[in-house]
Amino acid sequence: MLKQPKKFPQTRNRMARRQHRGPAHLLVRRSRIESLGCYTTLPIKKGALVAEYTGPRLSVQEAEALYDNHARTFLFGLDNGKEVIDGVGVAAFINHSCDPNCEADEDRGRVFIRALRDIAPGEELTYDYNLYDGSPDDEAHCRCGSKRCRGSMYSLEELRRRDRKARGQTAKKVVRSDTRAA
Repeated sequence: MLKQPKKFPQTRNRMARRQHRGPAHLLVRRSRIESLGCYTTLPIKKGALVAEYTGPRLSVQEAEALYDNHARTFLFGLDNGKEVIDGVGVAAFINHSCDPNCEADEDRGRVFIRALRDIAPGEELTYDYNLYDGSPDDEAHCRCGSKRCRGSMYSLEELRRRDRKARGQTAKKVVRSDTRAA
């Protein structure tokens, strides 16, 4: 069993994640997008730091072992491709949107959530997850409901890659069946 750092709650318990509240003007409550979401009670200006995505750092292998067969995780993949942050606190509840009001920026291994535009009190905070990995059968359906919704939390690049791969496999199957028929 993997040991979690003592300063963080048991991260597999969703409610324990809320114990690390973060800024006082951010709160976690029911979301129309997905389960729980993060909301602001004060206005946030474009470009302002909203929150930091915090939590224990795990290797990709540790995260896969810890969350094997879990449909939902709070993992944020870092640019180095070797580590993830197992999210704790309000930033872990910021949901995906294809038309987000925030963005996630990584700076020296730390992840900061910044406002892309002015955000009004009461608005749910969102950023585009731009997922880039996952099992081939996981479509990572998006529930953001925006007019710009692409139907998936995967990045456009990843969706194109998956589409090319699927078309390539279909073409190979057709070629094989044609050669067998001949």
